[in-house]
Amino acid sequence: MSETRRPGDWPRATDAEFGPPLAGDYRAAPEDFVVEEVLGFAPEGHGEHLWLWIEKRGLTTLDAVRHVARECQVSPRAVGYSGMKDRIAVTRQWLSVQLPGQPAPDDLIERLAACGVRVLEQARHPRKLKRGVHRANRFTLRITGVAVNAQLEARWAWLCRHGVPNLFGPQRFGPEGRNLARARAVLDRGWRKRDDKEGMLLSAARSYLFNEQLAMRLADGSWQRLLTGDVAILDGSASQFVVETLDAELAERAERLDLHPSGVLWGVGSSLSGGETLRYEQTLSERHGALCQGLERAGVRMARRALRMRLDQPRLEVAADEARLDFHLPRGGFATAVLRELLDHPTLTSFAERTTPGHEPG
Repeated sequence: MSETRRPGDWPRATDAEFGPPLAGDYRAAPEDFVVEEVLGFAPEGHGEHLWLWIEKRGLTTLDAVRHVARECQVSPRAVGYSGMKDRIAVTRQWLSVQLPGQPAPDDLIERLAACGVRVLEQARHPRKLKRGVHRANRFTLRITGVAVNAQLEARWAWLCRHGVPNLFGPQRFGPEGRNLARARAVLDRGWRKRDDKEGMLLSAARSYLFNEQLAMRLADGSWQRLLTGDVAILDGSASQFVVETLDAELAERAERLDLHPSGVLWGVGSSLSGGETLRYEQTLSERHGALCQGLERAGVRMARRALRMRLDQPRLEVAADEARLDFHLPRGGFATAVLRELLDHPTLTSFAERTTPGHEPG
């Protein structure tokens, strides 16, 4: 079967209840989109790595890494980070820089500030900051437009109760979906590390396939409930298990967002799914065989991702012409997946220039 769905044209969970959302805007200025990394632990206060709690705007995480490396006169490989944060936003996150037996440059804070990187705190730690070690991200967002009405509050309450489809956001696919187009070309001829040093194209392909699988379950309404053969993921952890027999207790735990069904992140390996849920993966392989086979040839390992995410510590404040949202998402969750359920904006359902290629609220 051919790949016919336009990237970004995935269903919304709330449309069946409320119809399509109204138009709105969500990032007129960087200050309208604030992301703060929630690390979950504190640096120990000693060691050869200097950890920097930074605030940036108008810069990608890799931009900040390059600035820190240059000002500390080290290789960018000596600088660690946990997640990639958006460019058009105000973001706060930790970076680490290896300085064994060396103090930080005396004027490091001032020199980084001149580059647009504000150091809010610094501390020493024995180890480099590794990818994906933070626990969550906190988002504080401002939205405007005709979408700010009573229906917005009802949609928000519904998401707080039922959860949010855990779609990869448009920033994963790049402006106009070019990351995905490049991924197709690279995988068709055979992926090589030198063509994709950061693995961005592999991520774009896997993310697209995951979103396609989630779209199937959004379409039939099974995205928020467990099915026999599902691989269930415990909320807030990496713990997972196969649902061999669906009983009332498991169904109730899914209902209260303690357990989530999962989808496959395609790669080499045997799927843990079985029963009625295996058909979604079989359909995915039939529809997108070239991408699936390309990822397998590239050697990326199969993994799982929850189909749903819970809004943690959610808060909504609505004024006459604007709304402010405050919530936590698990690492890897996209705030744009929340926003596309609340308002209609071209960058939430297509690939406009506002997106930053390869970056995500990691």
